Amino acid sequence: MHPALVVLSYGLITALATGLGAVPFAFVRMVSARAVAYANAVASGLMLGASFGLVAEGTRHGSWQTIGGAIVGVAFILATQRFLGRYDIQFGTARGAGARRVTLVLVVMTAHSFAEGVAVGVAFGGGMTLAAVITAAIAVHNIPEGLAISAVLRPRNVSVFRCAAWSIASSLPQPLMAVPAFLFVETFATALPYGMGFAAGAMVVMVFVELLPEAYEQARKPTVALLVSVTLVAMVLFQQYL
Repeated sequence: MHPALVVLSYGLITALATGLGAVPFAFVRMVSARAVAYANAVASGLMLGASFGLVAEGTRHGSWQTIGGAIVGVAFILATQRFLGRYDIQFGTARGAGARRVTLVLVVMTAHSFAEGVAVGVAFGGGMTLAAVITAAIAVHNIPEGLAISAVLRPRNVSVFRCAAWSIASSLPQPLMAVPAFLFVETFATALPYGMGFAAGAMVVMVFVELLPEAYEQARKPTVALLVSVTLVAMVLFQQYL
């Protein structure tokens, strides 16, 4: 098999793993306003934890590049939020602010996947052993990211199957970016910290501008804060010991 096809297949594995994050929601039937708040809290913790991991990894390749990428990521989400606010968006049964929130989450997680796809492709430049380890790590790491996406989609009456499909779709940039990153490893390795910083900045601002404000409105603040803290710490530990 051509090496580029091997890289593509590994990238597809990481993307498909994201769909597993929707599995727990197959057992969740009732979705109340409080459940939406708790789901947003869980998604917030997972996204913040993932952001810390991205910053830590990005700074290994370039501190200032990571910071610059993060600033651009924040600006991008704020601009996108303002742009989407001009239109009456519908996503499933959600309309208005709810649909905008779902769209932003998908935009953020898709942007995140570009950086991870580059990481997979660059890893192949170091040999199959390193590539297999990095691919496995990203695939497992993608499961809670799929959970974060599903936590926002499922309370808005999106089916479990569609939650899984949207989760996988958000990770499709991984196989698409892995191949050119493998073929032009030196060029893409230089861009990697910018991409990781961008994804981290986008996720952080998404949490504080969209997800947490809604969660605090619909549930008790101490409970929301506890859920965010626990899932954040769990995600950080998960990435550290993976």
